[in-house]
Amino acid sequence: MSLPRLLAYLDDSIAARADLGVGLAAVAAAGPDVAIVVRSPTATASRLSDLAHRAVANARPPGARVLVTGRFDIAMATGADGVILRSGDLPANQVPETLVRLASVHSVHEARAAVAEGAQGLIVGNIWPTASHPGRPGAGIELLRAVAELGVPVYAIGGIDAERAREAVQAGAWGAAAIRAI
Repeated sequence: MSLPRLLAYLDDSIAARADLGVGLAAVAAAGPDVAIVVRSPTATASRLSDLAHRAVANARPPGARVLVTGRFDIAMATGADGVILRSGDLPANQVPETLVRLASVHSVHEARAAVAEGAQGLIVGNIWPTASHPGRPGAGIELLRAVAELGVPVYAIGGIDAERAREAVQAGAWGAAAIRAI
């Protein structure tokens, strides 16, 4: 399975919106080049599962993908396409190969470790300052370039807008990941 070019993240504020279904359907309409990322750091497993089911229901008709952050069990149970693993989650080589296995990294060292553990792609950031991590400076485009040299698809995250997404691709990114820009 080829990887999508855009990762559209849900966060707690987006997940709480009354028009969530409309938003999910609109993002999913882009088809297989987009993945909806179910991420809710404060959610219980039950709530995360409910969000994943809803994302899958909206994604299937147009062929968009769904990834679940940190919980491959929920990804499998809901019919999602894959998982995004963070520091402290299971290594990618312990996640079933039927799932897409991406890893979220913040340094070249973390990126190398994730690739060695079997990650199929890397989400690198935050590249630019972002409202989702206030006070954390952006790591810069050089981190993205360095990680891209590892030879697996990479996604830039953090402060993404259309112009920065183009800059990220010019620096070697496969795609971009965003929350509020979408």
